[in-house]
Amino acid sequence: MNATFDFGGKKVVITGAAGIFGAWISKAFSIVGADLWLVGRNEENLKRLADSLAGPGKVNISSVDLRNEKAIIKFQEEVAKEWQSPDFLINNAGIYPNSLMLDLSTEMWDSVMDLNIRAPFLMTKYFSKLMIKENKAGSIVNIISRSAKMPRVGAVHYATSKAALEMMTRGHGMELAKYNIRVNAVSPGFAPGSELSHLSDEYIAAMCKKIPLGRTSGPNDAPQAVLYLCSDNASFITGTSIYVDGGNTAGDYTMPTMGEVK
Repeated sequence: MNATFDFGGKKVVITGAAGIFGAWISKAFSIVGADLWLVGRNEENLKRLADSLAGPGKVNISSVDLRNEKAIIKFQEEVAKEWQSPDFLINNAGIYPNSLMLDLSTEMWDSVMDLNIRAPFLMTKYFSKLMIKENKAGSIVNIISRSAKMPRVGAVHYATSKAALEMMTRGHGMELAKYNIRVNAVSPGFAPGSELSHLSDEYIAAMCKKIPLGRTSGPNDAPQAVLYLCSDNASFITGTSIYVDGGNTAGDYTMPTMGEVK
């Protein structure tokens, strides 16, 4: 990755840091010199990620249950004690269990909504207060999904949470503008999965055929958009979303059978 941003001395909190997109975002911020506070449920995964980062900034890790408001408040107090305030907050944590509506339990619905929409609300609420207290021109980036605009069978609960997060992004962008805190969203493109969600080569190839630019999302794609939205280059952008998905959200790219073009 060619570092086109300089975030030396800047401080960023990243939730869901050990996941595929969280790790890519963490590495991008590390390369450009930011101090990181990586948040997740599995401390061992966070340690492995922290050890893999080669940037000059300091890296902290915290295992936090983002479904628990008291745990978020305690974490906020920990960050305030060491940093006073972050410059950037990246709300990346989320879950996407597949289930048809008729089979979906109330518990699973609540679990998805708690982590995918309630947690970003609470993190934004408590960490924007730190930014306001320190008079920081902060940036908050929520990680959404193509599902916010194009739901799919078996994941309506996930799509609903991401659509809500995109709307919350717009609303919080308006509310926090007077404090010079910008709130935006990034929708990463289809990625080839991780060790926890393995996807077959056949499935990946089939998905690539639906993407106008013809490939999966790589480690530089969405993270570069996140860096941009946190940079001064984006100082007049708030309450909006960037879809970094190779045109996958633009429409149906299924190619019809066509006769010879004359």
